[in-house]
Amino acid sequence: MALLEVTDLEAGYGPIRALDRVSISVGEGELVAIIGANGAGKSTLLMSISGVVPPRAGTITFAGRSLAGLAPHEIVRCGICQAPEGRRIFPRLTVRENLELGGFTHRDRTQVRHDIAEACGLFPVLGERLGQLGGTLSGGEQQMLAIARALVGRPRLVLLDEPSLGLAPLIVAKVFEVITALSARGIGVLLVEQNARAALALASRGYVLETGRITLTGTGPELAADRRVRDAYLGEG
Repeated sequence: MALLEVTDLEAGYGPIRALDRVSISVGEGELVAIIGANGAGKSTLLMSISGVVPPRAGTITFAGRSLAGLAPHEIVRCGICQAPEGRRIFPRLTVRENLELGGFTHRDRTQVRHDIAEACGLFPVLGERLGQLGGTLSGGEQQMLAIARALVGRPRLVLLDEPSLGLAPLIVAKVFEVITALSARGIGVLLVEQNARAALALASRGYVLETGRITLTGTGPELAADRRVRDAYLGEG
């Protein structure tokens, strides 16, 4: 049984249908990539899974449980955490306070402190800046903070939306290194990433989303070798 199963999902905004019968799955500890052009519906897909954009039709099942009707904080409690596009950290809170908010569903504060220390082990620079305001961090550090905050929630599945966008190559390499480590630890990862080449190199499987519909699926290497993907997303057309 897949950890996450999305079946015939439809979602949108007002009269706009952003997702049209989308079906995907993510296994335990599997790293799955979603690639597609801007406006294809990738962020809407993640927001629907996390409960921010309510589905209009279809089903979302996590660890055998339907997520229908659950509020976003209840979905976090189920074990799904998201690092959204644009980071969305709290700029007037310290790094430590941002991380503590990632563990808001857990009552054991000793465990939350342990989880913060573990997240800082993945991103040591955050451990050096725990008392610093989030808004004073560099863009790369804010992205690390957004991912680390999601991890403090102790997720079974992490949703990552454009984690490399606008970052320097060295920071991108570090972020992708951590993403690979998460999968190795048994955490499922659903990765939306504009760097299609890097995403498919990391992913065990991937999906191509175009104008709200899944048009291709396969293993990372299969999609990277597909002429349609190479022409449209890998700059080899």
